[in-house]
Amino acid sequence: MDLPESLDRAVAALKAPLKRVDREQGWTDELRREIQEEISINRSALRRHGPGTVRYLRPRLDEWLAHEAVRPGDLRDTVMEVQRLMTEARDAADSHP
Repeated sequence: MDLPESLDRAVAALKAPLKRVDREQGWTDELRREIQEEISINRSALRRHGPGTVRYLRPRLDEWLAHEAVRPGDLRDTVMEVQRLMTEARDAADSHP
């Protein structure tokens, strides 16, 4: 899955109401909205300013979810996939000036 597709998928997943299992894993409505907003901002920056913008993105979603004590699950996996792809794209852009 490429980065734009992953961002779209994550935003869609985070816009959906939380399921009982999501809440059991530590998600709250507020956290869901905040993470969705963060991903949406990054997605907008990439769309507006082009793929070179990825060099300036510093995703820390893993730290955020750890701080909030969110346990593993589908929604967390979706968010972590976004972070992985953003980090890989940034690293690739940084290695090719």
